[in-house]
Amino acid sequence: MSAIAFEYPSEISALRDGIVSFIRAEVITRHEKNAELFADPRKIYDDKGAYVPRVLELIREVRMASAKAGYYAMSAPENIGGGGLGYLAYFVAWEQIFRMCGTHYWLGHFMISHWAKGPSPVLEKVTPKMRELALPKLLSGEHSMCFAMSEPGAGSDAAMIKTRAEKDGDGWRLSGSKIWITNSPYAQYAAVFAVTNPEQAAKRKGGISAFLVPTNSPGFIVERLINMWGHVGTDEAILQFDNVRIEPHQLIGELDKGFKIGMLGVGLGRIYNSGRAVGLGRWALEQAVEYVKVRESFGKKIAEYQGVMFPLAESAMQLHAAHLMALNVCQLLDSGQQATKELSMTKAYAVEIGKNAVDRAMQTHGAMGFTNEMHLTEAYIYLRKVNVADGTNEILRHLISKQMLAGDMDL
Repeated sequence: MSAIAFEYPSEISALRDGIVSFIRAEVITRHEKNAELFADPRKIYDDKGAYVPRVLELIREVRMASAKAGYYAMSAPENIGGGGLGYLAYFVAWEQIFRMCGTHYWLGHFMISHWAKGPSPVLEKVTPKMRELALPKLLSGEHSMCFAMSEPGAGSDAAMIKTRAEKDGDGWRLSGSKIWITNSPYAQYAAVFAVTNPEQAAKRKGGISAFLVPTNSPGFIVERLINMWGHVGTDEAILQFDNVRIEPHQLIGELDKGFKIGMLGVGLGRIYNSGRAVGLGRWALEQAVEYVKVRESFGKKIAEYQGVMFPLAESAMQLHAAHLMALNVCQLLDSGQQATKELSMTKAYAVEIGKNAVDRAMQTHGAMGFTNEMHLTEAYIYLRKVNVADGTNEILRHLISKQMLAGDMDL
């Protein structure tokens, strides 16, 4: 029995089943074989906070095994070698991965090409030469990339970026800095967004271009890793560009029109984070419900106490609503509609209630909920972060309000 009346197309149902089998065969087995490594964060990261070589090798193995099985690049456009599946498949895949893997079997988080780390519609308009140079190893999972848009003074307001690509012969010279760039310490390529026409950019009428830049380019510097939440390791970093040479073939799409490509990436991120929130929320809730069935207090199973069960019931209601919202907006996007309001509503709601579901699961477990072996605190951190990433909840409410004031009152 399913709580969702919507019937997935047969190919998406097969996709879900295949993901389950892949996780069991390629993800869980790797975690079990490397249990000693994964049990201690001090073994996962080096003294600078970067993944040790063995962890990077395992991540790459999962990416490449998934690519070979046909999952990794499933949502990249067909014309660049991907599977061409749409937003619905993207959401369903991520929701299933996070529900099954939680934050324990986290290698599973690398089995689908994240829009900022690998092939996706963001790369659809790369030049023929970059398709030849970069795409084969990105599609195979051997290489990865990062998405370099955010800057110290340009977070939610991405149009305020200061990084410049100034004309130099038939190419450009890139100078500036980026911050909060996920996967940048490990990526072979970076999609970098820079101002190429300051006058247009000042008027918010374009003037920003996107370039695919090899991270081993002279002048491309990972300045430092950014540790957060008291963790010993990270995949976030600050980047510096010191007069990096950009060739014409590295331009993505049209000159001065890269901002649309950037927003395409952010839109994909909102679907990804909705799937992550619903999946992790369900994973946490399932653990909590199993726990209340066996834990006793004052002579009763704690499932008999309304003070314990009502918060879990509240999260069940909210996760169900978020799930339905996500399925709806994915169908709107797959049909070609912009769905700005609906996408903003879905992401803002899903990440808020997903975080709350994990928090309630932790509360249900008492002190046990804070322990490393439960992995609930890691899930809470994941979801707390995405209440900011890819559009803060406040920015999303602004977008919703803007659409409403423009006359969009369809609910």
